[in-house]
Amino acid sequence: MRRTSGDEGSSGSRSETAKQQEDKTQTLNVPSKLSASSVGPGWTKASCPCCTSKNVEPLVLVKLGENVRPETKRWLIRLIGAPQKDGGAALLAHPGEDASGDIIMVSAPCCTLLKATEELGLCRIYHDDNMEAFSYNNRHNFKNSDNMEIFLTLAERQYIVKYELDGLWAQRDLRIPGLPDSYTLQHRDNIWRKLGSAGVIEDMFPLHNQDKLRDLSEAWYSGNQLSQPLDSINEYFGSSVALYFSFLDCYTWSLLPPALLGLLITYFSGDVQNDMLESVSSSGVKLRGDYLGPAGYSHVIQAVFSMLWSTVVMELWKRRSSSSSYRWGTSHLAEHFAEPRPGYHGVLGVNPVTSRVEPLFPEWRRDLRIALVSIPVVGLFLVLVVLGMLCFYWGEAEMQKLHKDWDSLLSQTFLYMPSVVHIVFTNVLATIYKKVALSLTEYENHREESAFENHLTAKVLVFTFFNYFAVLFHIAFFKQDVPMLCKRLGSLLIVTQLVNQVTEVVIPLLVDKFINVTHRTDSEDEPQEDKFRKQGTMPVFPGLFAEYIELLVQFGYLSFFSCVYPLTAVLLLINNLTEIRADAYKICKLFRKPFSQPVTNLGVWQTAFEVLSFVSVMSNCWLLLLSPQLQKLFLEGGISSTQTILLAVLVEHVLILVKLVLAVLIPDEPDWIKKKREHTEYTSMQALRQQVKYSLPMHHIIKLLMFFFICWTILFSFSRSCLLRSPDEFQRSGGAVTCSAVLSYYKQKIQFHVDQGKSWVSSRAHNANQHATKVSCMLLCLCFPE
Repeated sequence: MRRTSGDEGSSGSRSETAKQQEDKTQTLNVPSKLSASSVGPGWTKASCPCCTSKNVEPLVLVKLGENVRPETKRWLIRLIGAPQKDGGAALLAHPGEDASGDIIMVSAPCCTLLKATEELGLCRIYHDDNMEAFSYNNRHNFKNSDNMEIFLTLAERQYIVKYELDGLWAQRDLRIPGLPDSYTLQHRDNIWRKLGSAGVIEDMFPLHNQDKLRDLSEAWYSGNQLSQPLDSINEYFGSSVALYFSFLDCYTWSLLPPALLGLLITYFSGDVQNDMLESVSSSGVKLRGDYLGPAGYSHVIQAVFSMLWSTVVMELWKRRSSSSSYRWGTSHLAEHFAEPRPGYHGVLGVNPVTSRVEPLFPEWRRDLRIALVSIPVVGLFLVLVVLGMLCFYWGEAEMQKLHKDWDSLLSQTFLYMPSVVHIVFTNVLATIYKKVALSLTEYENHREESAFENHLTAKVLVFTFFNYFAVLFHIAFFKQDVPMLCKRLGSLLIVTQLVNQVTEVVIPLLVDKFINVTHRTDSEDEPQEDKFRKQGTMPVFPGLFAEYIELLVQFGYLSFFSCVYPLTAVLLLINNLTEIRADAYKICKLFRKPFSQPVTNLGVWQTAFEVLSFVSVMSNCWLLLLSPQLQKLFLEGGISSTQTILLAVLVEHVLILVKLVLAVLIPDEPDWIKKKREHTEYTSMQALRQQVKYSLPMHHIIKLLMFFFICWTILFSFSRSCLLRSPDEFQRSGGAVTCSAVLSYYKQKIQFHVDQGKSWVSSRAHNANQHATKVSCMLLCLCFPE
């Protein structure tokens, strides 16, 4: 839920006495240690009485800037702890050991966690042991809804804290205490982002739980176990991290069949190598004697297997992903109209869809920025890729001349230098491009976070595909040089994997052992707050973007070109077996704990893998045309080049049809998951019907309330007028005050006030508070139409 803050200097209406008491509590009664089981008066009180607890678990640490004044920190603590109806985050805040220090510990009460669980669309176990979409009003029927450590994972609780803090928006112009007027919050400014730009908030990160982290490490990478504790990973790091490791595990073990096939092809191909060279001596394909690629019809077998393998792997992954999402309660995430992301900016206005006041940015301006800035810059980097490819060909030709002149072992080694230099160039260019792509996407100013991520991923995927595969496609389909393609692919696989292992494992491990260890050594007597501070000295987790790119490139190498280099799957399998443990060690030991947003599946990455799977059909079909045995068969059969191309197109379409049939025959989710999902949808529909059945229309309720209110006003006024009369006056009137006369009198009086209200509302319709008066007047007219 997105909230707005409307009080200057605080989020809710507090008296000065309450502020002084709070400040005194924060400065005088702060416990010396913070822990998951200790609580002191330094924690702000929960706005809901049912959320009061003796045990408060610090979830998130907010690091303040060096020059933040005490009054600014006190205002920020009040903002964090204020109720949501008053514009706060309804969280728990602790100023640390020093009330004027530079940190704030943040936790979350039960009701805030439960309400956010419903807003995020998380599913939890119902009393009948089925997974149901959580409802706050029906929370008592969900198991363990009174125990947050069981009901929500640690990663979910920490993400909810970030979700609530990021959702603070200013309702009107506000001055932040302790800051110059230049940092005044404007109407509908994102408060948390504005505080970050003003230097008030320097950093924010979730805190490690050392006991849980130790148990996870022992079950994950410290032992000799082959399986991964995915449920424990989801509990500690969240569903996005758990799904990545689940996919890495699924993809790694799926490499076993192509690896075994590649070993068999490589072993048996040596016996017929000489026969293959003789069979293509008259063909147009360039094959040198040092070419050790597959022989015979193994070329065809490997190509067809790779095409079908890629489809089966992705379909089996979808089934595994749906099962994991259901088990983790993320299969029915809310698809509501998202609030603007924190980095979104524009001219303040009324959203025509939601009728909310928020920054507006015209779609045509965003499209203009994409067309005139983003696309040309991306095109410039693609041109650099082409220039690098041309330099690679020039270097290849020069090294060939050098080897021909020298004809030595050293010159033979130089033959691989152009490939190595080009690989380093592409990696450096990719690193620079990622930063440029992020800046371009920020400049495009997307409103939703999902749109921002999709455009960023699309930019990186286009460059990655062009950067890593342009040279290989050029060698295969333009130069038609199979030996060069084989050598180039081998260089990519070997050099790239070595570079990744060194940069991702060896260097961070050495830095952790010899540099950072002195800064993160914890002692038993050390205050808990100091241990939390040390977590802030660790590097920020770079995210899973690079890891997905690496897997995507691997998937492309295997599905596109494994038919010309059968050992591709073998090298990838060896690399990924070490990659799993290396990635696990890095995220547990070398980086801060990241925030993890609940996700249902891989999202746009899953789509990218499926696209590569279909592109592999075209790649392998055209590579089949380079097969010596097939070319010999076509020549003996009298098939012309045109007929050969038409046959390749026909085979391509047949294989695509086979892939589609496989995708249909293998359901995306298991049958039991489908039944559970349909049961959840049916239960939600029944609950909606019951709510509609037993609910009275709102306009009838308002009419009844207004009618009883008017009747009560008439009777009260009549009784009061009778009591105020003197006995003589009442005797002279004979008590002849009839009910009809009273009703007529008060009806005229009410009509007079209605007319006055209408004219007043018409003259001040711009004031939002008068809309309620206008509605009340209309309802009075409905009750008294004449």
